[in-house]
Amino acid sequence: MLRILIGSLSFIWLLMATSTMAQTWPPVLDANGQPLRSCVEYYVLPAVTDVAGGLTLVNLNNGSICPLFVGQQPLAPVVSRGTSVIFAPRVADTVVRETRDFTVAFTGVSVCAQSTAWRVGERNLETRRRYILAETDPIPSSNAWHFNIVKNDQGLYNFQWCPNCLTRVCPKPLCGDAGIVVENERRLLVLDGPAFPFIFRRA
Repeated sequence: MLRILIGSLSFIWLLMATSTMAQTWPPVLDANGQPLRSCVEYYVLPAVTDVAGGLTLVNLNNGSICPLFVGQQPLAPVVSRGTSVIFAPRVADTVVRETRDFTVAFTGVSVCAQSTAWRVGERNLETRRRYILAETDPIPSSNAWHFNIVKNDQGLYNFQWCPNCLTRVCPKPLCGDAGIVVENERRLLVLDGPAFPFIFRRA
């Protein structure tokens, strides 16, 4: 009888914890109004049509193929959806939640034989922006791979780098919204500029 009571109380606690999480950090919704799920493939597309295509891997068009960066397909008569991505919440969860950290990686294999996980790079001294690379696998002790999604005043989503503090003491991160800039005829996803809104369509 005691074992049954303990099991029932544990189940009730789990339901309460799940409900509290859903209220505090609502799930990010895809283009069909469904929660964005972990380990499921999605295309990241502009929230505004007739602007450009989906996110994908690009080089800097400076004579070198590698490393690769997170960029955007250009506008074309037939707009490309880009390359699908997979989200993995930092704290175990089945869905991606607003303002909560996750790692994100493109599916498939890079021509540079490197990881396709997104990472914040160092600030470019000329442009004063931080590029987002796809170069190395996530390192657990580093926050460089931890992104989150926030909703703007128009109810649209944009990416942000502002790692959650999961311990009592954390160094204050230099948070930044992710936007698109054009350099050398490449559309690049970078931090520290105007935020660019996206939608997520299940692949």
